[in-house]
Amino acid sequence: MIRVMLVDDQELMRRGLRTLLDIEDGIEVVAEAANGEEALAAMDSRPDVALVDARMPVMDGVALIGVLKAEHPDVACIVLTTFEEDEYIFGALKAGALGYLLKDTSPDDLVAAIHKVAAGQMILDGPVAARLVAEVVQPKVTFPGHELLSSRESDVVELVGTGASNREIAARLHITLGTVKNHVSSALRKLGLRDRTQLALVVRERWRA
Repeated sequence: MIRVMLVDDQELMRRGLRTLLDIEDGIEVVAEAANGEEALAAMDSRPDVALVDARMPVMDGVALIGVLKAEHPDVACIVLTTFEEDEYIFGALKAGALGYLLKDTSPDDLVAAIHKVAAGQMILDGPVAARLVAEVVQPKVTFPGHELLSSRESDVVELVGTGASNREIAARLHITLGTVKNHVSSALRKLGLRDRTQLALVVRERWRA
């Protein structure tokens, strides 16, 4: 029997997950918590797997995973979240998470992930895996101010330089259209540029250099 702790600040999400997992053979939900501190206080429930949201008040998922790996290394952690920003993905994996899933994952995939991480395997959602591969193999274009950008913002900016539309960038990076727009706006602000045309010119000038 795999003992699971649910850690999410949304009660409705926890109830839905409990309803889903309670009917699964071989899985038992032994505790719920609304944030990292509550999860640590409930560790006497002896979970095998912690299903953790990335962003929560008081103590977020990345911080919780770091503490669990230090104090309860036998607990396998899966991040289940709506957030696919670099700070959460890389932060959680560096902290010791064995899984990173987005909340639109299917129930069957979630159940399979719980079994796999309990056996010591690593599980990554498709977009998250693609993000890690891109981080490893994709060469970075440097330009004045590039150090101000996050890794994901740099990816978006490079594609802006190729003339890709926001929709094409979203498809290429496996992120939402709104996320692309937010990254473009953030990059423009950090670099002190007026619009995406200026942004594209900055990148293209670097390619010609």
